[in-house]
Amino acid sequence: MSEKIDIDNLRTWIGKQDCGSDIITAELLQRFRATLCGYTEFTEQLPLGIHWCLAQPAVAPNDLGVDGHPAKGRFLPPVPLPRRMWASSRLRFHQSPCLGSIIERTSTIADVVLKVSTVSGPLVFVHIDHEYAQNKETLIQERQTIVYRQPSVFKAPEAQEPKASARALNIVPDTTLLFRYSAITFNGHRIHYDHNYTTSEEGYPGLVVQGPLMATLLMNLAQANQPKHTLQEFEFRGVAPAFVDHALQLALNKEDTNSLEIRNHEGALLMSARAQFGDDDES
Repeated sequence: MSEKIDIDNLRTWIGKQDCGSDIITAELLQRFRATLCGYTEFTEQLPLGIHWCLAQPAVAPNDLGVDGHPAKGRFLPPVPLPRRMWASSRLRFHQSPCLGSIIERTSTIADVVLKVSTVSGPLVFVHIDHEYAQNKETLIQERQTIVYRQPSVFKAPEAQEPKASARALNIVPDTTLLFRYSAITFNGHRIHYDHNYTTSEEGYPGLVVQGPLMATLLMNLAQANQPKHTLQEFEFRGVAPAFVDHALQLALNKEDTNSLEIRNHEGALLMSARAQFGDDDES
């Protein structure tokens, strides 16, 4: 199948941009906190990860793919592989957004890479640079990696012995959490709310917990653990999917509290992350 992927054509999408603007309203902030209440810990400052609710592409139903995402071939290249996953992101925080101010998002296709795995077959990695700005000043920079792959039979990750944790939070994501998070982020991916599609078409055993939702929970837990410091960088990588109604443990490594992870009820690693903080706040 790798011969049918015209990577040279897909790479012509490099440099293509998509822009949007939005406002963090008091109502959005209230809904964001209400959605995640009990699933992570917040400081008094603006919660981290709320930028993923802003300026999401709003397309008509006939411009959606069968999976509920905006159809490929517009901003995202027309990768001829049906399954997609938000594989990782690397974020740098320069300033915190302000309530009521206009936030400008600029997204740029940074790279398109074809790899062939002996296990998964052809994989296409699309790297996207997102910049969020306020009054022409950069607030957040993010390098997002999306991976496209062939359909495959889901294989549960192997259980592992977790590392000793300095701080841990046990949660059980339910359908309400997944639905509300998809709503505030305007995410139409059907694997997060359509059980029949998820199990029959994509082969998962149940609804899939959103990757950015899990990363948001980790970011805010890390910040709550160091309230006198400001999060400057955060990087996460999805290792395996998490599923609705299955217990998860969010944990900070005891020997290195800047190293975080999420494991499922069997101890299998689902997401790894790393945080980097600045100097103590003057306040």
